[in-house]
Amino acid sequence: MIDRRQFIQSAAICIACTAARSAAVAESNGYPSRPVRWIVPYTAGGATDALSRLICQRLSERLGQSFIVENKPGAGSNIGTLTVIKSPPDGYTLLLTSTANAINASFDPTLPYDFAKGIAPVAGLARNPLVLVVNDGLPVRSVADFIAYAKANPGKLSIASSGVGTSLHLSAELFKAMAHIQFVHVPYRGSAPGLSDVMAGQIQGMFDNVPSSFELIRSGKLRALGVTTKERSEALPEVPPIADTLAGYETSSFYGVGAPRGTPAAIIDLLNEEINAAFDEPLIKQRFAELGATPVRGSAGRFGEMLAIETDRWRRVVELSGQRKE
Repeated sequence: MIDRRQFIQSAAICIACTAARSAAVAESNGYPSRPVRWIVPYTAGGATDALSRLICQRLSERLGQSFIVENKPGAGSNIGTLTVIKSPPDGYTLLLTSTANAINASFDPTLPYDFAKGIAPVAGLARNPLVLVVNDGLPVRSVADFIAYAKANPGKLSIASSGVGTSLHLSAELFKAMAHIQFVHVPYRGSAPGLSDVMAGQIQGMFDNVPSSFELIRSGKLRALGVTTKERSEALPEVPPIADTLAGYETSSFYGVGAPRGTPAAIIDLLNEEINAAFDEPLIKQRFAELGATPVRGSAGRFGEMLAIETDRWRRVVELSGQRKE
């Protein structure tokens, strides 16, 4: 009989060999033999678009076929997501998955699909904190100041978001519920117009993804009060976590890659291997750092576990905030 250590070593070798064989099968079958569509369910120009184009360029160079970013915004990412779910499971249509997919599972009772059953996880891409930013003229310098100001001026604060049911919106609603304050939520079609109105003073604040507000904070056009993760952001090391003031508060955005359920394992393994390898490229490491994003490494199975955890996490946020699509 073999001992436990030998068994674990043998199992690890078998798993590694299986992954290598899967990648070899995909390559021997000529995948990809034509351009691959990479569906981004948001408008062009945001963090999701930047990350997608960065990885797609790397995949195009490595695999010898074009990986083409195709923006399909609308319905809180549902239009793009449904496009991929209905596509043939052949590896030629991929989805930029995100926090919206985890949120919609509980936020939207009218969802025309089951994300967990319709999409096979391929690989994680990135995770980044959100940051609470305010107009530079607002007389607050910290999260504690903001909460005190809101309590002294009930209902007079307006908070922008990139739309109802987004991570930006629900992060704000969770903050409101935990801090026991009131403010008016003003949804926009994307974060850019919301940030513009915060800078102009028409809106007092906003929870936004670090990548899209980073330069505005650095230039002094917006004031950052706190990040939504328990740890400080490498991109904004001087900005403390909101949880330092509001114990237990935590949210973040994540991005990954999915494919229609039923896509061959060999193709998923090949894509996962190439995406994970891309994180070690100096140019990609630099760009991720500039975007304030942390790579999400690991197998397709590990990303699937992360999706399940995030879906449950956002379900609890939806329940606590009392927000739900009507």
